[in-house]
Formats: sequence, C-alpha cells, structure tokens
Amino acid sequence: MSALPDPQRNRRNVGLALYLVAQIIGGALLLLLFLVPALLEGGAAIEGLCFAVVLALPAGTLYLTVPRLLDRYDPEPWYALIGCLLWGGIAACGFSAVINSTVAGLGHAMGDPQTGDILSAVVSAPIVEEFFKGMGVFGVFYFLRREFDGVVDGIIYAVFVALGFATIENVVYYANAAHEGMLEVTFVMRGILFPWGHPVYTSMIGIGFGLARETEKPWVRWAAPFAGYVGAVLLHAIWNGTATLADLLGEEGVMLFLCMLPIWFLFVVTFIVLIVVLVRRRGRIIREFLQDEVALQNLTQAEVELVASAFGLFKARMRYGRLGADFVRAAARLALSKWHTMRAQKSQTHTFSMEFIVPLRRRLASLREELHRSGR
Repeated sequence: MSALPDPQRNRRNVGLALYLVAQIIGGALLLLLFLVPALLEGGAAIEGLCFAVVLALPAGTLYLTVPRLLDRYDPEPWYALIGCLLWGGIAACGFSAVINSTVAGLGHAMGDPQTGDILSAVVSAPIVEEFFKGMGVFGVFYFLRREFDGVVDGIIYAVFVALGFATIENVVYYANAAHEGMLEVTFVMRGILFPWGHPVYTSMIGIGFGLARETEKPWVRWAAPFAGYVGAVLLHAIWNGTATLADLLGEEGVMLFLCMLPIWFLFVVTFIVLIVVLVRRRGRIIREFLQDEVALQNLTQAEVELVASAFGLFKARMRYGRLGADFVRAAARLALSKWHTMRAQKSQTHTFSMEFIVPLRRRLASLREELHRSGR
C-alpha cells in the first residue's frame, strides 16, 4: 500500500536538522556543567551522581505512563514523544542550566550568594526554563503539524518535554543533596510529593499551542501561545518563590509552605480533571466526524463506537492484533483530518489535513477488507 502523502516533508527535515543541532549543543553544555566536574572530583561525586541517576530515571519512566493512559484517542507517534522527552532532558536542561548559572553568578557578584540564588530561582528559572521547554512544544506544533491536533496533543507533548526536563534536573538535585546529606528529604519532596510541578507549568504552553491549532480566529493563533507561556512562567515563579521564601523565613516560612500545599494539590487535581474532560471531548469529536462515513457505508456504527471508545485502540489490538490497531488509528486520523478541514474552511485558511482525507479513506477500506478477509 502506498504511504500517505507528506506535503510538509521539507519543513519536517528542517525541523529535524535544527533539533539535532540544539540537542548536540545542549548535551555538550550538560556534560561540561555537571558530568565533567563530577569526573574531575571523583570518588563521592561520581558515586552520588550514579545514585541520583538510579533514583531519578525509574521514577521518570513511571510518570510517563500517566500521559500515555490519558492519550487514548489517536495516540501520538512514538518518535514525536521520544523527541519531546529528549528535548526536555537534554537541550532544554543544557541551555537553561547555563543561563541560570550565569544569572546566579551575576547575582553573587552584585550582592551576596542569597541574592544570586533568589534571582536564579524566582526570576531566571521560570522565564528561561519555560521558554526552552516551550520551544519543544513549538517544534512539534510547527514542524510536525500533522501530529498536532489540538489542546490534548499540546498537553501530552508538553508533559513529555517537562518530564524529560524534570528527570534530568532531579539527577542534578539528588547528586547535590547526596553531597550535602539531604538526599532523603530531597527525594521525598521532588520525587514523591511534587513530581508534577514542571508538567503542570509547561502544560499551560501546550494548552496555548493547542488553542492556536484549534481556533478559527487569527488573533488567537498568536495570543494563545504567548498567554500560555506567561501562565507557565507565573505558576513556576509562584512555586519557586514560595519555596525560596520558606527557606529565608525559617519556621514562619515552613508554615507558609504548608499552607500552600493544599492549594497546590487542588490545582493538580483540577488540572488532571481538565485533561480527562478534554480527552472525552476528543472522543466526541471523532464520533461526530465519522457519522458521515456510516452514511457512506464506509464504516458501521459499531465500528465508529469502537474507534470513539476510550479504550478502543486497546480493544482492537487485543481482538484483532496489529491490523485492528491500524484500523482504529486510521479511522481516528480520518475524523480529526475532517475536523481540521472544517475549521479551516470556516476561517477561510488552508490546511494540509484536507489532502489526507481521501488517502485515509482508501487506507481504512483496505484495512477493513483485510480484516474481513482474515476472518477477524
């Protein structure tokens, strides 16, 4: 069977080249800032770094199951998700670490170590880290536009970028904490109580780009990503500011921090509920835009219900194997392509999604015929 058309191949190739260059530079910066000093120091520093990796990487892998469970309809391609994860862990971490360290150094030179730490944590980190993490989401939005359908996709990609960033950041924090004798407290705080800090911040950017993808209004396409970035920076700054203030105020600061905990947990729960609502909305969109396929006798209503089911992909894979999973993916992609086309027509803009409708119908018919022929 012929592959689906790729009218944006040149754009994707340019994006891949830029991605690789940024990753190489970011990786080199990480090595120079953290690995090389540990190797030069040797002994306890290397041991602490290895122990930090053992603590951070399995936890980060476990957290990845949450966005994958939520992404039930037309799951994002593995290469895009891995690309986001690596972007957050390498490029975003490398560039952010250099800038934050520079700001901290300037603060130390201008005032005292405390001033440098405050500037780095409360001002530089939110602005710089959210910018570089947001660039990972923008990369998918612009260079892999076919794989970016709306708000749910924006959140999923943002969470993968942020978890990659948080995992490598935790390695650094755990290694420093081991050196200072604070590893247990740091692991409980960062690895157990608050592992969703970065994903929640950066998801604001994902929501912004998702709204830009879904909207029919030109001004929203520009305003929504910027508003999402501002929201991410503010949330990040508030959390870092509270933690920094708690350190400065001593016992009073601890009370302030404890008062913030219920608010933070409520915000995280609200955020998860929002994602679930948005995921269910995607299922309704897929069901709606496959109804005319039933009228055309390209699908049966039972097949539409399978595709629009939250666990339709899992059910199809279990019942019919790889062909069943491909069938559900093709049907979901067809529905979303029609959705994009309808929005583009309303706003009188062009979308490449229109060019996928006919090839996807052909692929769907071919998969359906193959399933029937195999008796499944």
